[in-house]
Amino acid sequence: MRLRIPVNVLDSPNLCTFSLPSTHSDGPLQIGITTSGKGCKLATRIRREIASLLPPDFGSAVERLGTIRRRIWEEDHRSYQTLEDHTAVPENEDDDVAAQKPTFNQLVSESDHAAAKTRRIRWLSQICEYWPLRRLASITDADIDTILQSYNTMSSSTIAIPSAPPLDISALEIRARPQPSIILAGSGPGSPSLLTLATHRAILTATVILADKLVPSAILDLIPRRTPLHIARKFPGNAEAAQNELLTMGLEALQNGHTVLRLKQGDPYIYGRGSEEFAWFEERGYRPIVLPGITSALSAPLFAQVPATSRGVSDQVLICTGTGRKGKAPEPPVYNDSMTVVFLMALHRIGELVESLVAHPAPSLPENDGQIGVRGGGWPKDTPCAVVERASCSDQRVIRSTLQFVVQAVEAEGSRPPGLLVLGKACEVLKGRGGARWVVEEGFNGFDGLEGVVGLYSGGGNMREMSTERTGGAGNV
Repeated sequence: MRLRIPVNVLDSPNLCTFSLPSTHSDGPLQIGITTSGKGCKLATRIRREIASLLPPDFGSAVERLGTIRRRIWEEDHRSYQTLEDHTAVPENEDDDVAAQKPTFNQLVSESDHAAAKTRRIRWLSQICEYWPLRRLASITDADIDTILQSYNTMSSSTIAIPSAPPLDISALEIRARPQPSIILAGSGPGSPSLLTLATHRAILTATVILADKLVPSAILDLIPRRTPLHIARKFPGNAEAAQNELLTMGLEALQNGHTVLRLKQGDPYIYGRGSEEFAWFEERGYRPIVLPGITSALSAPLFAQVPATSRGVSDQVLICTGTGRKGKAPEPPVYNDSMTVVFLMALHRIGELVESLVAHPAPSLPENDGQIGVRGGGWPKDTPCAVVERASCSDQRVIRSTLQFVVQAVEAEGSRPPGLLVLGKACEVLKGRGGARWVVEEGFNGFDGLEGVVGLYSGGGNMREMSTERTGGAGNV
């Protein structure tokens, strides 16, 4: 201390005469955060959090505001000198000369100049204090010239301050608005409680929303009334036309400056054509923002008490589609008794799907190549399966059966889209059929016990077994 040498000792704040802050630098903008040696990692995080709240390239805005401040000072100085020159009386001037200027008898004091200068600096201080940062960040060099030109319109004898704002604030607001953007977002399996925070915010802030037909009404109810909503008009034979219609509407909205939300069921990249739409919009100059959603391929089995994997039962999961391009049936997977298979978009043609699974020819592979379980050939008719419809919604329904009777069960119970088919031994790990051909479980109670959590919906559930009269045969198989 006597030699006035600054000292900083690592992890010993008591021995330090100064601390090194965590800094954020953006041109003239410098932000430093220090915890006085109590937690350098915490200081770094606080600095990141603060910097993330600033508009991009905000240092340039600080530079421009500094330019305005400096040039106001320069203009004030020139104006004051001009005023002194106009009001000064030459030593040899005759008081009787008739051609004296009108300002000869005008009282000029230092307070006049100070008041004008104060008004200018006050205006600059007010915009720095009260304007949103995004508006300040939108100020350009042309705006600086406009501001300063408004102060150059003063007369030679007075210092005038324009009564109207030197900048068109409405123009700044338009410039500060978010640029047109397209968001591809997944709405999850159905319950609003399972939306991600990012997707929920996108729903509230989008100016145009294009939704899939299968997005549940509970999700659509979250959309503000002022936001235009268009639901895809997809039906068999019209899927491609409806898809092209949505893409065209999205592009037109982007060209008109909107924030477009393309709302999809589940996850946009799990049989949601998300990658196709991403490429389509990117080719036209709009790179989409993709927000993931909880896919029903994994959450629906969970809500039906079907673990996708379980040690000693299922060591792999396969997600398939029951409907290929242009409505064609895809190639079914070969049998593997240690695999859980989830079929999306399959219930409308479940009869064909089950027939192809059971009749699938055996590949040229050994039945057991060292892996757990047996592989190859068609699926046995007694393979457990479950149909899960409207997962996580209050009217969720689960039909537990086998490949032998699942088609008959769906025909008897009717369809409740959206739904999926889960296939494999994992379907009976936690809950079985009790020997019945099929069992139907109504309602959703997956959030029971969480009623205190804001936004969670809890619906009752009940289970009923099909009697021999309802199934058309013996109750046990």
